[in-house]
Amino acid sequence: MDSPMQTELILSIYVFLFGIFFGSFLNVIIYRLPRNENFVVGRSRCPGCGQRIAWYDNVPLISYIILGGRCRKCKVAISWRYPAVELITAGFFLLAFKMYGLSAYTGVVSLFFALLLVATVIDFQHFIIPDKITYPGMLIGLALSFVNPELSPLDSLIGLLAGGLSLYLLALVGDFLFKKESLGGGDIKLAAMLGAFLGWRAIIIIFFGAAVLGLIYAIIQLAVSQKARETRMIPFGPFLSMAALIALFFGDAIINFYLHEILMLQ
Repeated sequence: MDSPMQTELILSIYVFLFGIFFGSFLNVIIYRLPRNENFVVGRSRCPGCGQRIAWYDNVPLISYIILGGRCRKCKVAISWRYPAVELITAGFFLLAFKMYGLSAYTGVVSLFFALLLVATVIDFQHFIIPDKITYPGMLIGLALSFVNPELSPLDSLIGLLAGGLSLYLLALVGDFLFKKESLGGGDIKLAAMLGAFLGWRAIIIIFFGAAVLGLIYAIIQLAVSQKARETRMIPFGPFLSMAALIALFFGDAIINFYLHEILMLQ
């Protein structure tokens, strides 16, 4: 009979492998969604020559290593994003499993991360967050609140409204001050999705965290990138997503620390 340690090791391997294959599917979504292509059916093709990729050249991570990151036919370089997304997804799924075990909450957290990863990569590449991510994400967040032990359906609904409306008001203020669009509609919808998954208490942490992270990134980009200085386009969605992960793992600790400090000051 297997020991508990052996069982956990085997499950960890399965979770990691599942994460790699799921990350491969996320890569398909990341590539096809901004191009309005069907990401459910259809064989993958080389982005360089358009050749259909054979199944043995499409094994997640392994094929990339064997082929040296290049197409077998045209030898064009394949972006490092593909193995990176697969490994990041697998690593996060494993982390969620280690933290929460085989539970409904592990599934909720993993799916939430997958949505954030897709939105982040697309926003960095195309400066858009497709509605096909955020609208289903809102509904999924609300639906999963019925099985999410950390969030009630009411908290989820209030979080959705608080996230979307708060960022919408912030966008109006920014548009007035800067006389141009300061935040895109995709950012507003993403904030609503984050609220649906995490609840209204996390919204403040997400907004402040995203603002700080975005400001640091903008300063670095403007300092080192001529293109950034010319376009002055900084995607905000990735920083909302990063701040959402901070709220997910450390939100309670941050809130408790803040409240404790306030109580100490009184």
